[in-house]
Amino acid sequence: MEKKYSEQEQIRRDKVVALANKNIRAFNSTIKPTISSKEIIDLFNNKSREEIDAEHKFVTFNGRVIAQRGPFLVLADRDANMQVYFDKKSLDENSAEIIRQLDLGDIISVDGYISKTNTEALVIKSQKITLLTKSLKPLPDKYHGLVDPEERRRHRYVDTIVNEESKRTFLLRTKIIKGVREFFDNLDYLEVDTPVLQPILGGAAAKPFITFYNALSRNFYLRIATELPLKKCIVGGFERVYEIGRIFRNEGVDSTHNPEFTSIEFYEAYSDMWGMMERTEGVFKHLTNKLGIEKVKFNGYDIEFKYPFARINMVDAVSDKIGVDLRSLNDEQAIELAKKHNIKVEKYYKLGHVINELFEKYIEETLIQPTFVYGHPIEISPLAFKELDDERFTQRAELFIGTKEFANMFTELSDPIDQLQRFESQLEERENGNEEANEIDWDFINALEYGLPPTGGCGIGIDRLIMLLTQNDSIRDILLFPQLKDLK
Repeated sequence: MEKKYSEQEQIRRDKVVALANKNIRAFNSTIKPTISSKEIIDLFNNKSREEIDAEHKFVTFNGRVIAQRGPFLVLADRDANMQVYFDKKSLDENSAEIIRQLDLGDIISVDGYISKTNTEALVIKSQKITLLTKSLKPLPDKYHGLVDPEERRRHRYVDTIVNEESKRTFLLRTKIIKGVREFFDNLDYLEVDTPVLQPILGGAAAKPFITFYNALSRNFYLRIATELPLKKCIVGGFERVYEIGRIFRNEGVDSTHNPEFTSIEFYEAYSDMWGMMERTEGVFKHLTNKLGIEKVKFNGYDIEFKYPFARINMVDAVSDKIGVDLRSLNDEQAIELAKKHNIKVEKYYKLGHVINELFEKYIEETLIQPTFVYGHPIEISPLAFKELDDERFTQRAELFIGTKEFANMFTELSDPIDQLQRFESQLEERENGNEEANEIDWDFINALEYGLPPTGGCGIGIDRLIMLLTQNDSIRDILLFPQLKDLK
């Protein structure tokens, strides 16, 4: 089937032919040493025009043409924009022809001398221009950019060409992830890799992606967490470990959830939930100091980073809100209470499930400023250490900011007998309809039987952290390639 082109696309293809007729290639490779816009700015921005001209610095600069004003071009590379001045009369024949056939979006190489304009802007006075890549599609209008959010996400490679703010977000994303690594590396944590394909569903409550492993002739899961392998590392004597990696959960897509996302999980021997609160708070403090951030706008709220973060007990907060001492209830009484509050009760629900539902209904929406919520029920915390004074609850905490969860941390369960019982309870929940319940990881039980030291562990959603620090309310705007529905 013959492809149809717009008028502008056809004009650009005709230019490729016209250039070829003059023995000028529209697509080239280059191996010449080049200079970046950042290097030019660092070397010459603080020098006068006279000093620069006296130095007579000859450079080769590569970039994409994003604007043309008379004899001036504006080229963009990965760091910034750079002006190029050309005089057709002084250019060689090929360079002059390239200028005649030039379009916005073309990628060119410029040989010339650094100087400054009358307005003190840095400029390259071109001596030769080489076409590296002819752009066959016109860029969106520079003044209006690519404004439709769906188009920006679907064609990110165009979005980051024409929208400086979008490009800045992804550069900042990399800087944030580097900052997270820096924080843990400075604390002598070891970065490790764990399997993406796992034979057992565990480490979190989530629906998995399932794939068939041909060589082993059985189904495997794309990991829903990195928790269990990392705790095996602690058993093995690596007392501080972390992993930043992709997690896969076969669940819904909305402004704060993507089925494929990035998280960090970190574990530290001889620590606990309270120690993990300190580490988590430390990550935020390190990043906000590094980026010079004191407050942000997120999810419609003004968030201030004041340390230490607030801390509240989950059961106390819900009990105070509804005027009922939840610790005094049994499972049957909790179910009746849930019905009074119009909560849909599943077959497997117990007191802990009801507390969690009431928390999500009444308390989450009030957690605007950074707040740690601790003391989760055992039913929703199958991998956390029990509270010593009330074994119905655990040493688990979550960090909420702008009503959204950002981190989940435990004192890790080290008792293999208790852990097996928790896994068995999870199997009962699965039989009663909880598709997100864990399976029994017998190798993890085996590892615990060799001895897991007292350990604190935590997971932080990297994408949501980046949303917060770049002030984006949609996860799709901080992912280069978000999951999107097919076009009809």
